[in-house]
Amino acid sequence: MLDPRIKECFLDGLNAAPPPEAMTPAALRTALEGMLTFCAPPPPIAQVVDGTTSEAARAVPFRVYHPQPGTPLPLVVYFHGGGWTAGGIAFMDPPLRALAVEAGVVVLSAGYRLAPEHPFPAGLHDAQAVTSWAFENAAALGADPARFAIAGDSAGAALAAVVALEARGSAVSIGHQLLINPAVDPRMNTASYREFATGYQNSASMMNLCWRTYLNRPDGPLDDVPWQAAPVFAPDLSGLPPASVLTVEYDPLRDEGEAFAARMATAGVPTTFVCCPGLIHCALHLDGVAPRAASLRQHAARALTTAFA
Repeated sequence: MLDPRIKECFLDGLNAAPPPEAMTPAALRTALEGMLTFCAPPPPIAQVVDGTTSEAARAVPFRVYHPQPGTPLPLVVYFHGGGWTAGGIAFMDPPLRALAVEAGVVVLSAGYRLAPEHPFPAGLHDAQAVTSWAFENAAALGADPARFAIAGDSAGAALAAVVALEARGSAVSIGHQLLINPAVDPRMNTASYREFATGYQNSASMMNLCWRTYLNRPDGPLDDVPWQAAPVFAPDLSGLPPASVLTVEYDPLRDEGEAFAARMATAGVPTTFVCCPGLIHCALHLDGVAPRAASLRQHAARALTTAFA
């Protein structure tokens, strides 16, 4: 059953407002930032530092959360959600403060360029650049380079999955990938897309708009997308780092996340899959009004703790 607090305190008001897919990119970004009002106050954290990568072509912004300065903890590079068109470092601030404390890890929250101003592959190039930079500079960030993970939610989880795919055999040694509500399949033809097409915040029409904006493809089929944009089309998933895939029950993306986890497991990748009941896509930002929503982040924290135990 859908968590009644999510319905009462969030969805009832949201469903009375104009649909997000009718908004301009600027209005959508403003609306998404409004999600912060539904977050619970995060726990205190010892150190928060903003910075940029020292890349010659383009410096990528980031924010680092360190719960125990002076202790080299595992490092997690995190890519925010927002359909490749919205979101950012500030948007993920409360959930990632809590995740760093609960998991006992250093979290580097990465910014990346957004569509439509910067369609694919700009955001992916930023994600790859910040991942390489973070791995090379882990010690300077107060982290342990031998315990390195990438993570993300929704569009950010898709970026993390592609980064992991392209890092196979490279100098960047990724020890774990944490994919939360991953948006990996632009075909949008699963049972969960049909069941939760409307009424649960993330909608089928919204995802269609996000995919088309990211790919700069306003019309035409989406079944021939490069796998570097849509990792469901990657021909070979073997050799990937161990993965934790988390989904939520009331989300169009639920089934593609489960299917992607199953494909990785079939390819020999140690994979853990969890579907959190009663929650919707944006649960990471709803723990202030629906305590049950915190379970998604808590599963993420346990996954990271277990990965580096």
